[in-house]
Order: sequence, then structure tokens, then C-alpha cells
Amino acid sequence: MNQSFDPEKFFKKACIFESSLVIVALVLGWIADINPLADLHFSESAIALGILGTIPLFLMFLLMEQIQAESLVSIRKLLLNTLGPSLHRYHWTDLLILAAIAGISEELLFRGVIQPWLESAWGMTTGLIVTNLIFGLAHALTPMYGLLALLVGIYLGLSMDIGGDRNLLTPVIIHGFYDFLAFLALMRAYRASINTN
Repeated sequence: MNQSFDPEKFFKKACIFESSLVIVALVLGWIADINPLADLHFSESAIALGILGTIPLFLMFLLMEQIQAESLVSIRKLLLNTLGPSLHRYHWTDLLILAAIAGISEELLFRGVIQPWLESAWGMTTGLIVTNLIFGLAHALTPMYGLLALLVGIYLGLSMDIGGDRNLLTPVIIHGFYDFLAFLALMRAYRASINTN
């Protein structure tokens, strides 16, 4: 395990880092003359679509847990060895807070600023793809993880328009809820691994 990764300080550092992305979104939005909150609207249908939209992603997560391909096994080991020792120290409510911060901040940055900025310059399809190439690179712990993040990012980008009117709330909920479920699954897997040792 990376010696510089301190499980004791993980939660605070992760919350600070993710929260700082809101500032990045605001600064980029100011530069691009885009309000990151412009497409964020409270809507019961967006909430429902967000919850329903999490199901396919989490089913994909569970399916990939069963696949023994070397690239997926290495991702599982990496996440278990780096996040496991940190996540298992916290209550599920802490993980919900972290997941919510990540969902809000990353979606404000990528889907609230970068995607509309690139769409206005290059069109909807190119803007969506390039935004999520950046999203994939930002999450590229391994090449396969980066590719999976790219695909998830495209899914999140498309989810903004699923209700007919563009609403950033849908991908915020999908992203945050998915992260929360993934955190819980990692925490459970790590606790099981230390109980069997």
C-alpha cells in the first residue's frame, strides 16, 4: 500500500478535495461565462430518475465483482487496499456525506460547466465525448478504471437530458447514490477480508 496514504486522515482530506472542485467549477464557469447551477433544478421526477438511474450502474458494479479478468481484479485489489482501510473506520452516514459531496462537486464541474462549455464550442456529441474523456483521465487509477469512468461519465452526461428538460440534479443523484453504494460494498468487502484473516 502507498505509504503516503493515511487512512486516519482520509475522510477529511477526501471531503476537502471534493469540496474544492466546487471552487474549480465556479472559477471555470466564470471564465467560460457559464453558471454551474443554471441547469440544477429541484424536481421530483429528476430525483426518481436519479434513483432509478443508479440501478444499472450498481448492477454493473456487482457484475464486475464476479468477473475474474486481470484488469478488473487489479482494480478491486487497488480499491480494497487503498479505500478499504479508510472506509471501514466510518459510519454509513459519513460515507453518505462524502458520496453526496462527490456527486455534487464533480457533477457541477464536469456536467455543469465543462460539458455545456464544450457543447457550445463543438456540438452536443463532441462536447459529451470530450468532457468524459477528461472525466475518465481524472479517474484513471488504472487504464481500465479510466475507461470505465469514461463510460460512466457518458451515462451521467446523457442522464441530464433524460426527462426532456436538462436537469443536473439527475446525474448528481446518480453519481452520489452510486458512490455511496460502492463505498458500502467496499467497506463490507474489506471487513469480510480482515475477519477471515
